[in-house]
Amino acid sequence: MKKRTITLIVNGETFELTVVPNELLLNVLRDRLHLTGTKYGCGVGECGSCTVLLNGKATLACMTLVVSVDGKEITTVEGLGRYDALHPLQQAFLDHSAVQCGFCTPGVLVTAKALLDENPHPSEEEIRQYLRGNLCRCTGYTSIVRAIEAVSKEAGF
Repeated sequence: MKKRTITLIVNGETFELTVVPNELLLNVLRDRLHLTGTKYGCGVGECGSCTVLLNGKATLACMTLVVSVDGKEITTVEGLGRYDALHPLQQAFLDHSAVQCGFCTPGVLVTAKALLDENPHPSEEEIRQYLRGNLCRCTGYTSIVRAIEAVSKEAGF
């Protein structure tokens, strides 16, 4: 396969990479950029564990060819906050016990960020509808919804 050089802007940092046309964004993020917060779950776009923001929109990295995102901005869960300064959603997930095994958490956090960017004050039903593509086997979603509601009520959202 003919390789191609592309530019990715990931979490504010620019990367120039040589890729093959069928390479998935998920694999590039995890294997080449070592951003392992984005999870490989189902591989068929059903679980939401691989969700990233692509130019601010929630996107499934397991279903996205990396050549299709040349020059675009990508935000992974690592780009939401830092260890010493968590994003309000990350802190709310901790405060409301919205994290259990943690496997789905990165995708849910990124999806919640996209939701609040689009709709700063969603209703419970709107939150649940927006999260419908993110599967969580542990929490039952109640604590996740509470955490997102708490952030939506904070100043700045």
